[in-house]
This record gives sequence, C-alpha cells and structure tokens, in this order.
Amino acid sequence: MSNNHRVYRSIRNATKQFYPNKPEWNLARQSNPLAELATVIAQSNRRQLPAIAWKFPVSTKPESQVTKYCCRIQNELTDLEIHYLPFVREFLAALADIRTLVLVMDDREVGHNCPALMLSVVYKGRTLPIAWIVAKGSHGNYPAANHAALVHKAHQLIPAGADVIFLDDMDLDSTPLQTTIKAYGWAYVCRAAEDVILQEDGVEFSFKDLMVTPGDCLSLPQVLLAQQGYRPVHAIARWQKGCQEPLYLITNLELAEEACYWYARRLRIETFFSDEKSRGFHIHKSHLSDPDRLAHLMIAACLTYIWIIYLGV
Repeated sequence: MSNNHRVYRSIRNATKQFYPNKPEWNLARQSNPLAELATVIAQSNRRQLPAIAWKFPVSTKPESQVTKYCCRIQNELTDLEIHYLPFVREFLAALADIRTLVLVMDDREVGHNCPALMLSVVYKGRTLPIAWIVAKGSHGNYPAANHAALVHKAHQLIPAGADVIFLDDMDLDSTPLQTTIKAYGWAYVCRAAEDVILQEDGVEFSFKDLMVTPGDCLSLPQVLLAQQGYRPVHAIARWQKGCQEPLYLITNLELAEEACYWYARRLRIETFFSDEKSRGFHIHKSHLSDPDRLAHLMIAACLTYIWIIYLGV
C-alpha cells in the first residue's frame, strides 16, 4: 500500500468517528472525496489542482482527478455544517471540560483579494479553526456583522457553562459584537487604537493622551468608551520593555495582569496562518478567487491541519 493510501485511510477513518451516524448515501459520497483532497494537501506543498493530481490516492488519470476536484470545490453541498463542524463540536466539548476556551479572531488573505475571517481556539501553542467566512475585499475590512455572526456560530458549538475568553485584534467598538459577547457571558480582551475616545469624570481623552513610556502599565477600570455609547469598560495602556510601541486594550476583566496574560495568546493564530500559507499548505497559492470555492477548500485544509496536530506534528 502506498503512503498516499495510508494517509487517506487514516484521515477517512478519523473523520468518520465524529459523525453522529455512519455516513451513508450522499454524505458518504461527499466525505470520501473530501478526505482524498485533505490527503493531497498533507502530502504536497503545492495547491494548484493540475500540479497535485498525481498525489491523489486513486488509480484514475490525473486529468480526471482535476475535473473531479474542481467540481468538489464548486459543490454547494460541501458544507461547513456537515463536513467540519461535527469535529469542532466534539473537540470543544472535550476541551471545555479541562480548561478555559480561548477564542481568537483575525483575518488573512487566502486567495486573490479574498481574505478569510477566522475564529479559532487556542490549543497547545497553536490555534485550531472553528469557523470562517471568506469574501471579496481587503484584509481588515470585514463588517462588524460578520464578526458577530462567527461569535454566534461558536456559541452554538460550545457547551453550556463553559468558561470562554474572546480575543480580537480590533477595537471593540462594534455594538453588535459587544452586545453578543455580553449576552453570552464571555470575558473579552480586544486591542484598541491609540485614538479611541474614553471618558472619566466627564473628561474625554484618548489612549495617546496617556503618554505611557516603556515599562509602564496603566489600568483605568470603569472608564467610559465613547464608541459604545459611553459604556463602562476596563482600559489598559501597557508598554512592555523591549517592544517598539505600547499596547492598548479594552476588556471586561478586573485585573490588568490577567487581561495582558490572555491577550498574549492571540499571537498563536499567527502560527495557524503560517502553517496554512507560507510555511505549510500554501493555500494562498491555489489561484482561486471565488470566495465560495475558497471556503470549500478551507474545509479540506483545516481538516488536514487538525489531523496533523492530532498526530503531534
């Protein structure tokens, strides 16, 4: 048996374990090609289908495989809810039993002018993807409604009563997002820009006005955030020695040290994007520019990533 077949069987058997019932009929026909696509992503460092067709663990001609998997990426039945979220639900349930769930949101370009807004959970020095949205546009321009939609999706997957910390590299000035997080009872730590307007004792000021210097950590509990209609938040301005600039945070945690501790975990999503792109799967070189097709390809890429982390690679 070739190595490609061994990898394929390992991925296929692992994925079948998490379906509520044994995959049959259409679901079985869809899940097997998805496992094949995950196999070639794991076995090859190129993403264009014509270049990786020889890695498919089947005996048909490469040209036939290219046609088959082009259809798979275009198929609307390749659905996140069916083919990916069952694994996420099982994993989050197990993880929530032993630790706080640390969720990280960020976006990166995964195709031509197509950034993916990704929500992940921190696990063993990396982040594992939970759900994502791919759309036309530029990095950093996803509307607040998309952020809130992903948070809502994660809430549906997380067991009731789990402790959750939400981290985001953006201002928490979005009313839908802030309202959603508050309704779920989650803690949050979000980075803020230096020009964010705060208010204390009727006086308005920005983070920049605090003029912190290297080594400073200034905590302002119960200040009002103008972008949220002057709602109370905990504002933190910290300039760690050795860093080129200060870090400004907005949180609902009481202790500044705790907020800074958790926010440092946000950087672990950079490892995921590196593994999916330049250091690993090179998904950004797929030559795809259609958001729906990229979202479908991300299912196979993220399944592969979870499988590799499971092996301890």
